[in-house]
Amino acid sequence: MSRLTLSLDVERVLDVSVRQTVRAEFCFSPRSPLVVSVDLLVQGGPKVRWRIGRDLLQQGLYSVSGLGDIRMWPSHLGERDTAWLQLCSGDMAALFELPVQPLAEWLEHTYEAVPAGQELAGVDWDVASVGLLAAREAQHD
Repeated sequence: MSRLTLSLDVERVLDVSVRQTVRAEFCFSPRSPLVVSVDLLVQGGPKVRWRIGRDLLQQGLYSVSGLGDIRMWPSHLGERDTAWLQLCSGDMAALFELPVQPLAEWLEHTYEAVPAGQELAGVDWDVASVGLLAAREAQHD
């Protein structure tokens, strides 16, 4: 299975003047082209994995994107272009500042691997529907 990965140091905003560097590992697989897995690694802490829509990440680099648990939007304050990524789960929320350029370049490579609009082109819908029906029947047993 071919995978495209990107490792970045991002900033978690803890307070107005307090930030924490977090290692973010973005992983794209052509076998699951609608999502990007993002592992957030805090030094000395646990790894946290989020699955984020690839299109949400792409759009969030340039405009407000996402609803609910995952939101992303651009920021042009300061010396370089960044984007804000907000992740919420239950009553917890985390805000991260991401560098736009390396993420945009990496996302471009993912779209070269699986072009926009072609994410479901390789799905065998007969096989997928049989699997869904079997799972549904198992729930009712």
